Amino acid sequence: MSEQALVRRADERGIAALVLDSPHNRNALSTRLMDELRDALADCAEDPRVRAVVLTHTGVVFCAGADLSEATGDDPAAGPARMVEMLRSIVELPKPVVARVDGHVRAGGLGLVGACDIAVAGPAASFAFTEARLGLAPAVISAPLLPRLDPRAAARYYLTAERFDAAEAARIGLVSEAADDPDAALTPILDGLRQAAPQGLAESKRLVTAEVLRAFDRDARSLAEQSARLFSSEQAQEGMRAFLERRPPVWATDNAR
Repeated sequence: MSEQALVRRADERGIAALVLDSPHNRNALSTRLMDELRDALADCAEDPRVRAVVLTHTGVVFCAGADLSEATGDDPAAGPARMVEMLRSIVELPKPVVARVDGHVRAGGLGLVGACDIAVAGPAASFAFTEARLGLAPAVISAPLLPRLDPRAAARYYLTAERFDAAEAARIGLVSEAADDPDAALTPILDGLRQAAPQGLAESKRLVTAEVLRAFDRDARSLAEQSARLFSSEQAQEGMRAFLERRPPVWATDNAR
């Protein structure tokens, strides 16, 4: 009996919906999920029936970030290069990728959103860069994010790990639109993509992703090395263990004076 796919595909009128469906770990970026997503994107790239891709999710979580159960295993540094490849595959896909987010997004999950060409967030969406609290940093995901985010907002949310909502995500450039009804908001977007020529979409996407790809070319290797170093560090191992054990890490302080 084969394992159930963690990334499901459904096609409708030229749009391929790729659905993150890994409820046991809140759609975390496990090795298997990242590989399945890359394979699904490659299939969409080769399918002449597909005009664009919608990346969405089941449940109340879009993506919880890295799978920390893998990151605290025998080789905690194994994931960064795979993450670079997965994010770049979204940016380089010759077809638009649209994120439909109506759930929680944490850490590496924000990199998924940032790699997409268009992103619509609903009222249930919330976002947080939680890496600093675990002894990590948003290293690899900075390649698609920093060219698009407001610099002051990036500094605040990278450092504080505060949660913010869809409206704030739109204000700082993380998503294209905050919508009370994300499906209704997507209707004119997807209709517009359906009416565009494949060549027109591919060449237009090359223009708007050029700066992001330059960031990958310039920084991806060093960001992956930074991420690997941090995941292997004693502080990060403590932070991730504390998170999985639902306890404060040893460095946490409360607000008592």
